[in-house]
Amino acid sequence: MTESVVALKSYDIFAPEALADPMPLLHRIRAESPVSVIPQLDAYLLTRHADILTALKDRRLSPANMAQALATFSQAEQDELLPLRQSMELWMGHTTEAGHTRFQQLLKRYFTPATVNGLRPRVRELTNELIDAVAEQGRMDVVTDLAYPLPANVIAEMLGMPTEDREQLQAWSRDILAIFQLTGIDRLRRSQSSVLEMQEYVRGLVRQHRADPRDDLISMFVAAEREGLVNEDEIVANCVLLLFAGHETTAGLIANGLVLLFQNPDELARLKADPELTPSAVEEMLRCDGPAGLIVRESTEPVELAGLDLPAGKRFYLAMMAGNRDPEVFTDPDRFDITRRPNRHTAFGLGAFYCLGAALARTEADECFRVLLDRCPDIRPAYDVLDRTPVPPLTHRLNSLDVEF
Repeated sequence: MTESVVALKSYDIFAPEALADPMPLLHRIRAESPVSVIPQLDAYLLTRHADILTALKDRRLSPANMAQALATFSQAEQDELLPLRQSMELWMGHTTEAGHTRFQQLLKRYFTPATVNGLRPRVRELTNELIDAVAEQGRMDVVTDLAYPLPANVIAEMLGMPTEDREQLQAWSRDILAIFQLTGIDRLRRSQSSVLEMQEYVRGLVRQHRADPRDDLISMFVAAEREGLVNEDEIVANCVLLLFAGHETTAGLIANGLVLLFQNPDELARLKADPELTPSAVEEMLRCDGPAGLIVRESTEPVELAGLDLPAGKRFYLAMMAGNRDPEVFTDPDRFDITRRPNRHTAFGLGAFYCLGAALARTEADECFRVLLDRCPDIRPAYDVLDRTPVPPLTHRLNSLDVEF
């Protein structure tokens, strides 16, 4: 092992060209320096598929607690954002490993393969309803008319949230997204306001479900509360997390996946001709432009990665988007191929912190694309330039996606 990491190369991932399109820089970093330094973040960057797999499996690298990022603000600002921090510290993945495992086990009671597969007819029905709403116009914004409301409705129904409140859910979620970005105090104030409003709303739902249990996630949590496995504050905080995370990632998968199909018309034609390729197409969408392009870990102890001794107490940015295009693993990695086999991407993580909602996201995207391409076989872009905003570091967000059909 190398005793010092002084010679590690550093890269400016905030350069304008990297913000516009990070892949050329990530390809160069992966070839030049398996472990590199991001000086602006005082963190390490991993880009090779093998190193990312190792990091995901290493228990000395724990998920970064987003609440700790608030420590970069002044003491007065930290005091102002204390309610937000207290809520975030109850979120699954931001607690101790034992706390995370406890919540995982609870959620596995509900997110069974049979339950997720049983949602297919409802996902299909919701997709048809959303397309019905815009069918006469012959055009839509896929982001606002389909990609966001579909998974938002699904997770809202799973939590027992009334239909008439679901637009409010999306508004809250847009504000909460700032927590996961490098952002300023003003946006975090808005995030805190939305988190607190959402918590009060969910607390009311919990009271209702205590009095009138149903077959949904909140009722499952209430039953676990009676067993002494969880308390009300944990239920409320994690329902907020589920309402947010349960649709943000799938919305990104659907919208970015359609962009990939537009950019690769031959693959779009193949998918239209053979809808049974949809599950494989979704996997390739996840590999090429998955919703979790970057995962953050923190070292609780010194670790060895790529033959280097790396210290404790450091942040590691795992560039999944780079690992999922590693030529050592994927043939012609920049080619979008909906029949790619094998496809060993890491879009949903790995190990103890593998995304519990992976099967649900796959199901929602699969049904959505089947219905969309069947109902709108001539769907085509109605934009000249993608309405895409960089989200540092290294990721992006589609604001809109206008199409005609």
